[in-house]
Amino acid sequence: MDDISETLGWSDIYLLIAILFAYQRFESMRMNYNMADKLSPETISSEQAFPNTTPVLHNTSYLHYPLVSNLSVIKVGGSIAQNPEKLQILCEKIGELSKSHQIVVVPGGGEFADTVRQLDKRFLLSNRTAHCMAILAMDQYGLLLADLTADSVVVQGLKETQTALAQGKVPIFLPSQLLFAEDPLENSWDITSDSIALYLATKLEAQRLLLVTDVDGIYTQDPKRYPDAELINKITPYSLTEMSMRTSVDLMLPKLLLKQSMDCFVINGLFPQRIKTVLDEQPTVYTLITKSF
Repeated sequence: MDDISETLGWSDIYLLIAILFAYQRFESMRMNYNMADKLSPETISSEQAFPNTTPVLHNTSYLHYPLVSNLSVIKVGGSIAQNPEKLQILCEKIGELSKSHQIVVVPGGGEFADTVRQLDKRFLLSNRTAHCMAILAMDQYGLLLADLTADSVVVQGLKETQTALAQGKVPIFLPSQLLFAEDPLENSWDITSDSIALYLATKLEAQRLLLVTDVDGIYTQDPKRYPDAELINKITPYSLTEMSMRTSVDLMLPKLLLKQSMDCFVINGLFPQRIKTVLDEQPTVYTLITKSF
């Protein structure tokens, strides 16, 4: 263990153990799924997957689609967790906003995903393994967000989400169960929680997607390196694909947005009031990615 700790560092080891534990739980759940004559993923409740943890919802077979109208999916980026006080304030604000707006939270990957990246570089993992571990990292961060957000509930399926919204709860969507069952996206680092949040927002028939991060939006250059970088207020998905630099969103997101009619806002979660302003359809500081100009 001492040799391993010198190579990875104790914080890496703890995060790896958490991810591996979650993967073991998923494998156990998957075996139960197969034994149940390949039932729909949503017939396996979050309570089975995460017993004795954050409250979860089940018994939703009576519900029908379409889902609720004017739904907003908010992806809370892991970068905000670098500032614990700001993350707590943000989660409190989301809890407040859920009283007047229909909100579903999708977690980023944060430090959990960063550990997977490090392990991928060190061990040259297969694309599928790295992809699955990164998705499980989102689950880990989601449990953290659920612990910080008042009136929140962990969900893993679309019907569970609808039930939570109907009961006035804030659904924190852990994506692993749905994504492992469907595997709808390319298994690569071009896909991050941004594209996964868009996929879930599409499945949920959301009206808008908010990518909440620690910067004001998408810039003409990296604002952390170039002080004169300018914030882009509005951009089309096609124009975003033409940018030759990495931005604050993943590489696949604009390509996926080209196939959707959904508006996507990139917004700074260090200023939670801006989220309310977007939900109220009022102007504020953000980058809007849209096909409507």
